[in-house]
Amino acid sequence: MRIELLIIQIELTLMIKYMPDLVFLIMPRPINLGYRCLLISNLDFGFDYNKICFTFAKKFYTTMINYEPINNTKKIFTYNRRKTREVSVGNTLMGSDYPIRVQSMTNTDTLDTQKTVEQIIRLVNIGCEYVRLATQGIAEAENLKNIKKELQKKGCNVPLIADVHFNPQVALIAAEIVEKVRINPGNYADKKQFKQLSYTEQEYNLEIERISERLSPLLSICKQNGTALRIGTNHGSLSDRIINRYGNSPLGMAKSAMEYVQICNDFGFHNLVLSMKASDTRVMVQSVRLLVDMLDEKGWHYPLHLGVTEAGNGEYGRTKSAIGIGTLLQDGIGDTIRVSLTESPENEIPFAFDILQACGLRYNKAEIISCPSCGRTQYNIEKFLEIIKQKTSHLKGLKIGVMGCIVNGPGEMADADYGFVGAGNGKITLYKGKNPVYHNLNEENAVEMLIQLIKESGDWV
Repeated sequence: MRIELLIIQIELTLMIKYMPDLVFLIMPRPINLGYRCLLISNLDFGFDYNKICFTFAKKFYTTMINYEPINNTKKIFTYNRRKTREVSVGNTLMGSDYPIRVQSMTNTDTLDTQKTVEQIIRLVNIGCEYVRLATQGIAEAENLKNIKKELQKKGCNVPLIADVHFNPQVALIAAEIVEKVRINPGNYADKKQFKQLSYTEQEYNLEIERISERLSPLLSICKQNGTALRIGTNHGSLSDRIINRYGNSPLGMAKSAMEYVQICNDFGFHNLVLSMKASDTRVMVQSVRLLVDMLDEKGWHYPLHLGVTEAGNGEYGRTKSAIGIGTLLQDGIGDTIRVSLTESPENEIPFAFDILQACGLRYNKAEIISCPSCGRTQYNIEKFLEIIKQKTSHLKGLKIGVMGCIVNGPGEMADADYGFVGAGNGKITLYKGKNPVYHNLNEENAVEMLIQLIKESGDWV
């Protein structure tokens, strides 16, 4: 016991002297010591260990009682969507008072008006709310006018976004035509030549002034035309100036964007959206969180566009997008999303809605929950799950549970509107809410009976 007390004395002396209060809450060793100290401090050993133990125990439990999470930590306890200002992107507003918007980007030649218009209409018909177009040069920028005119003729007024890199003159032209312009702070006024650069503080400030002079004409045109602006930072295209000062890092990405945000604020321009994109989901998530902290510290509550760039295709591309976008959505961050796939852009929209629905943020179809099944399942759950999905997917927002058996089924689907639960060999019991309505139905008739129950309850549309 005395050896243990000697070890504890050393540990406690160091902890009380050097460790901040928060450490008592997040490290297993101090928590364990706090409990042991309460026990030891009640014993009389005739030396000062009692005093040390009591001091630590008191400090530890006072911290526990009075602890309130700091801002960043609060986010992990409850979902709270980050409050942002309203940004006008044509007639489709963006911000925390509106649904999280879904967007995509055409992969047609922007000079091919007909093909581009056809693809935009296909995207809009499946739920796309903003459409971005590659705008490489002056000719592409000027052709945006023809694309917009043809869309209007066909009754399509979806907001268009010009994606501009390298050439500020292209952005100036596009800003008078489309509803939003995206620029990249890594190449709008800077270059990436992989040079080693060093600046004095005065020289660096002069560079910021140079960027401000280059950006101001665009801000002026955007202001006059009600055009929104996205400052879209990419991990792969940070400027040499930023990389040499902050590294090719999440911090460099956030700082790159903040320089432009500061210029916009000084100019009085606030119709602004920001994004931090990377192909590495960790870099993407970290850079967005850093940016949000920097923005909120300044009181600049601009909306965020989320996306994992160069995610790839197929199952893995979708997984990367879901990880990056979904993580931030659950933090309450994000006001518009784009799932970037090396596929037809029409494939991006359904999966974007799947991410939003999986996060409980926006419902585009029925929510089907189903158990993985086990040896207790005595009907073909995989077959009937697919049938139910096909027949009920249009019931937007309705939740239906498809469960293998009654062991966990009713409990696991307690918040479902309807339940389809295995009740024995080839038998199904149907639920409305938590209440069983039809018992031991033959599995071949159960789906039609489920549809009948939904109709009788007034939930079929």
